[in-house]
Amino acid sequence: MRRLSKKKALTLVKELDAFPKVPESYVESSASGGTVSLIAFSAMAVLAFLEFFVYRDTWMKYEYEVDKDFSSKLRINIDITVAMRCQYIGADVLDLAETMVASDGLKYEPVNFELSPQQRLWHMTLLHIQERLRVEHSLQDLIFKSAVKGAPAAQSGSVDSSISLTACRIHGHLYVNKVAGNFHITVGKSIPHPRGHAHLAALVSHDSFNFSHRIDHLSFGEDIPGIISPLDGTEKVTTESNHMFQYFLTIVPTKLNTYKVSADMHQYSVTERERAINHAAGSHGISGIFMKYDISSLMVKVSEQHMPLWKFLVRLCGIVGGIFSTTGMLHGMVGFLVDVVCCRFQMGVYTPLKEENPGAQQTNHQAPPPPAESNSGVSQLTSCSS
Repeated sequence: MRRLSKKKALTLVKELDAFPKVPESYVESSASGGTVSLIAFSAMAVLAFLEFFVYRDTWMKYEYEVDKDFSSKLRINIDITVAMRCQYIGADVLDLAETMVASDGLKYEPVNFELSPQQRLWHMTLLHIQERLRVEHSLQDLIFKSAVKGAPAAQSGSVDSSISLTACRIHGHLYVNKVAGNFHITVGKSIPHPRGHAHLAALVSHDSFNFSHRIDHLSFGEDIPGIISPLDGTEKVTTESNHMFQYFLTIVPTKLNTYKVSADMHQYSVTERERAINHAAGSHGISGIFMKYDISSLMVKVSEQHMPLWKFLVRLCGIVGGIFSTTGMLHGMVGFLVDVVCCRFQMGVYTPLKEENPGAQQTNHQAPPPPAESNSGVSQLTSCSS
């Protein structure tokens, strides 16, 4: 009984076979089928190879949510060169609450405003990158992927003592509250004041004013090497002594999470404006460089995504099965059209009649006449009756 039940089970399983085997004696190979098979296998190999590169590649995923962190401090990373001596200028931050932030983290270094040939080449390269970033926004994803965590590369500090250093490089970082504020560089050192702060500019001659500047780097949050900010490489040159440069920045908190780095950074957009100070013409203001920033309430999460292995296998099976089925249908359709064009297509089975033997027909036509005896008998009977 058990053997019978096993046989019945095997028979039932065989009946459910969705892939019946065709005997080789019933299969006919053709040159056209071999050619189509060769093309199909080549297409499968090429597409599978390209799909492997897609599987290895990654992409950036952007998510948006409300920023709920208001108690932490915001770090400002600064590297600006101004075409004035360090003793004539001062830099500080004043936030929306009229709170003056100490600028102890900033360093003043006398330098020459003109760049060396190597520095000028790097500066031109940075400007070219900035121009491409404004056109090709997808390049920002490539910059995110190439970012690494670590200390930024220090610039060369070697200075020729024989050259007169008429410029000042202000670099370092500051920690401010996460509210709107104003970072500015103007004439005179800043001093605390009950109503805010003031700059001692009375002892500086107007002839020495020159706020031509170059922003080598300006970023917010963690300083990540490889990340290029919108103002990096900006250079403004003016021939007028009283000139105001204004930058209006909108800062967006950003959490970057890639396979190389995980950091809290801040992206920003900027709008620029500059004008000459001429009180007689009605253009009032203070000469200097002013960066007014505001912080967005939305936070962006940027994460690097990778195709899972199961999805790669499913896509690979789809490529193989799709090409195999499509080429089979195309081969059948082409064969059908060839049969129609060549008049080889038959709607039914047609068998022509067999022709008779012409020798037999000739023999029948030459059959001998009836015997003479019968004719004489007939004549005798006729004569008898008469």
